[in-house]
Amino acid sequence: MNRSRLILFGVLSCLAALAAPGAEVGLIKINGAIGPATASYITRAIEAAAERENRCLIIQLDTPGGSLESTKRIVQAFYASPVPTVVYVAPEGAWAGSAGCFITLAADVAAMAPATSIGAAHPVSIGPGGEEKTSEVMKEKQEQITGSFIEGIANRRGRNAEWARASVVESKAITADQALELHVIDLVAKDLPDLLRQLDEHEVNGKPLETADANVVEIPRTTQERLLQLLSHPELMMILMLVAIYGIIGELSNPGAILPGVVGAIALILVLYMATILPINSAGLALIGLSIVLFIMDIFAPSHGILTFGGIVSFLLGALMLFNRADPIFRLSLAYIIPATLVTAAFFIFVVGSGLRAQWLPVRVGREALLGRTAPARERIDAAGGRVFIEGEYWNAVSEVPIEPGQPVEIIAVHGLTLKVVPKQPPIR
Repeated sequence: MNRSRLILFGVLSCLAALAAPGAEVGLIKINGAIGPATASYITRAIEAAAERENRCLIIQLDTPGGSLESTKRIVQAFYASPVPTVVYVAPEGAWAGSAGCFITLAADVAAMAPATSIGAAHPVSIGPGGEEKTSEVMKEKQEQITGSFIEGIANRRGRNAEWARASVVESKAITADQALELHVIDLVAKDLPDLLRQLDEHEVNGKPLETADANVVEIPRTTQERLLQLLSHPELMMILMLVAIYGIIGELSNPGAILPGVVGAIALILVLYMATILPINSAGLALIGLSIVLFIMDIFAPSHGILTFGGIVSFLLGALMLFNRADPIFRLSLAYIIPATLVTAAFFIFVVGSGLRAQWLPVRVGREALLGRTAPARERIDAAGGRVFIEGEYWNAVSEVPIEPGQPVEIIAVHGLTLKVVPKQPPIR
């Protein structure tokens, strides 16, 4: 009897073990610039991994850099994380540049794939309005502050603090193999399964990770996080800025269209939001505004295209200067700038120009359109009255000078349904 019970207990234990979920490892993938949306995503992923009791959270990273404020938020989230954090610079060819270097060094475990690189964490000094500061004092001050920040991160994680500081002050960058040799990272893994196998041998806070047989569960972005990440691209901001310009100016030049105005207003609100994320250069913005003024002036001023040419040059320079070009992530490609310049010039020359000129044309319909028109008198016209035939209708007419039937008259005024006319003088030969 006891033997049967032992067998039954063993079977039930095996079934329970098979039914129980295996160990899990959380995974998120970060590609592109580091910004508020990235910081929000990583913070939420840490919370989700903790709730699921994941063995660790792997952050697969490929970034040229980004916002220092968002980087600070991510580093603080790593420090406070209840689950071990692993930054894995991958796939091959990926780069943990600038902000990515800070994030990699701040993780509990730093790993890289072969043929990847890390470093070049020199801060880009951005002043009010997005202009790059030229003051050597300010530049040195920012270097010292940022250098101390990354040095503190390296010391906390037991990594090469000397190289970490050099990556900021001297913009040093190294490959994955060099980073492992210099003790900047903990391991080099060719792919995710290799990473899990090597992590299995690591301990974080005295506790082994045991990831060799763990299931990898990706934590996707929410819709809001995807939208915020999308709005952090300089190219999209440039496109939305053009939509705002075209929509609002199109509505003003063609009143009553409504749709261009609504679309332009929505685009303008999105541009204002993105301006709080991206480093906008006020000089570039001013040049774009000047180009719009020049385009509109050329519609009315007989400048023979000089103002339009000036507007094209102003827009091109403004687009080139709109974002800080000292950092690769804020460089707007000429593939966007040149077509945007040409399309904007064409928009103002043809669309806006036609709309504004149409508003200045004389009235061609209604009673005002009758002024200056010529028509034959159908009967005698004098101060007492008479009639003329014009626009397919008979009109009452009065004249201070008597006019005989058939004589041409010129309409000089309209009073209600009565026309005031004068004899039409024949041309002098």
